[in-house]
Amino acid sequence: MNQTNSESKTTIIGAGAWGTTLAWLLGSGGHSVTLWARKPEFAAHVQHQRENRKYLPGVALPKVVTVTCDLPGALADAQTVIIAVPSHGFRDVVVRVAEHISAGSLILSVVKGLERGTGMRMSQILAEELSDPPAYPIVVLSGPNLSGEIVRGMPAVSVAASDNQAAAKYIQRLFSSDRFRIYRNYDIIGVELCGALKNIIAIASGISDGLGFGNNAKAALITRGLTEIGRLGVQLGAKAATFWGIAGVGDLVTTCNSQLSRNWQVGRRLANGETLSAVQDSTPAVAEGVYTTIAARELSAKLDIEMPVTETVYRILFGGVSPTAEVERLMGRPHKAEVEPWQTASNRPE
Repeated sequence: MNQTNSESKTTIIGAGAWGTTLAWLLGSGGHSVTLWARKPEFAAHVQHQRENRKYLPGVALPKVVTVTCDLPGALADAQTVIIAVPSHGFRDVVVRVAEHISAGSLILSVVKGLERGTGMRMSQILAEELSDPPAYPIVVLSGPNLSGEIVRGMPAVSVAASDNQAAAKYIQRLFSSDRFRIYRNYDIIGVELCGALKNIIAIASGISDGLGFGNNAKAALITRGLTEIGRLGVQLGAKAATFWGIAGVGDLVTTCNSQLSRNWQVGRRLANGETLSAVQDSTPAVAEGVYTTIAARELSAKLDIEMPVTETVYRILFGGVSPTAEVERLMGRPHKAEVEPWQTASNRPE
């Protein structure tokens, strides 16, 4: 694995808030970073102004960060390629990346979503589109990581997960600093599912807060939301313990409680009477939970897994059902035991 130093080239594909934050984070540590943006005029503006005013205003990019729209040039000789584009455009971008990526590059996905129609995780898409030899080490990074706090130097942790622990250790070394601490995990399935599915619960939490339901309701959503995330995740091959960790309950608590969370904001605005299209049209940032709700609902139906909070969010987002009516439906469901078999089974990470 390549050495972590300022001479090793890291390329970030996607100049949204999170991609720009990672470029700032690595650049602040002295690492050479190329940040790729799709639109030429946008890339030129950020490169010239040294600031991404659209997605991360007020944050100056270090001099070692280069912003470009030249994809072949951005990927040339890159030892680490970080994909930071929205999930609904992920596959198309990876297909383009595959044409120019250097042999032996490490691929890192920082995208918290599922592909609509297939329900595939981002690492599965990477493996599928990059499978024609050579094979590339794939790592995912996920955790309670709000861009607005990280660029202000507030302490945060995240998880690097991979089947290839040498690659995970490399990402751990690359990103770790005195303000950003990285842990490792073998359970790439669980870490990705945690990152994707918690956004659905965050939308529900925003709706609850928008309706003024208070802390009791929020606690119920977080804990029962975690249960249904774990229920689906274990069925898909994840380790139960992952859901109690940083990528699971850690990210869930943050996303459900912070007004910096895009998904929480979507829920709150829906509760205040705005339509989904109006919310989406008014912000350049993507709330991944909207797309993930569709994919998760499709998966739950396919596997016959009960996910009542996800179903509720889907009905509010796409079914025209009022949030207050859905609360009554949730609270009136048949009584059941709290602890489920998957929660007590021996299912620990290796």
